[in-house]
Amino acid sequence: MVGLDPEQVFHRMINLIMRLAAFAAVLVCAGCNLKTVAMRSLADTVAEPGGVYSRDDDPELVRDALPVMLKIMEQLADGLPKHEGIRLGLVRGFTSYGAAFIEDDADRMEEVDVEKARPLYLRAKKMFLRAWGYGLDGLDLAVPGFKQAFLHGSKEDRRRVLALAGKADVPLLYWTGAAIGSAVASGKDDMAVVGELPKAAELMQRALALDESWDDGSIHEFFITYDASRSAAEGGGFTEARKHFTRALELGRNKKLSPLVTYAEAVAVGQQDKASFTKLLNQVIAFDVDTVPENRLVNVLAQRRARWLLSRTADLFAD
Repeated sequence: MVGLDPEQVFHRMINLIMRLAAFAAVLVCAGCNLKTVAMRSLADTVAEPGGVYSRDDDPELVRDALPVMLKIMEQLADGLPKHEGIRLGLVRGFTSYGAAFIEDDADRMEEVDVEKARPLYLRAKKMFLRAWGYGLDGLDLAVPGFKQAFLHGSKEDRRRVLALAGKADVPLLYWTGAAIGSAVASGKDDMAVVGELPKAAELMQRALALDESWDDGSIHEFFITYDASRSAAEGGGFTEARKHFTRALELGRNKKLSPLVTYAEAVAVGQQDKASFTKLLNQVIAFDVDTVPENRLVNVLAQRRARWLLSRTADLFAD
């Protein structure tokens, strides 16, 4: 800095320091933005359904991997409070994990030891309630006020926010309904949870009205079990369950085995129709899961359930 007096040098240095500080602040801000962008990109990726999980033929490998993925997703959800997709991934993930593995374990354990099955059912219920919370969070982002209406509002409040949900919200409506419906199934001795069952039906009915063909008829599959558990006077019954079963098969186009298992377990057992029960489950077992690779995992799980149900034929039927 030749030719400058000390005061000029001082002012130049101060100016340079201030510019560097401002530049550093920009970098820090950019770093924050880049981190958020990276988190959103990762959240978008892990929240997507299907992929390597749905194509897998090893349920135990998936079972071991899912908890880690779910905890990563929870961490992303904490950092992205407005990300609807990650909440859809969480309600879907916790519901699927609880039903496919924990509740299934509980059902098998109950067959041999009712007391040892209790903590498993309790853990499954906790998974489903956690999923229910994430589902409501996601729906609240899609329709502001949704969570409040479903937790504390009247039936009219729920009807009002459901009317605001659109076709794009069907996945959240379905999985949130599945979460609370599953919580009821695993917590039949918890009257506070059982009392929430009508909300599951309301969510599913809205989803059905918006897009009955979603996910190859999965919404109709819910109503197989739901209507089989209700009387005709209540609007359900085996005839209604059969209608949903038929429609689920039409929409599924022979790609999913779960409607066959659901119908065998909910309707054939309920009607004590052993011939249909046996025929449907043997049909499931004979299916080549590699013909529909995108559904390989859920079909392998359906086959596993079918084999277990067939092994219990003598216990499920009177004759």
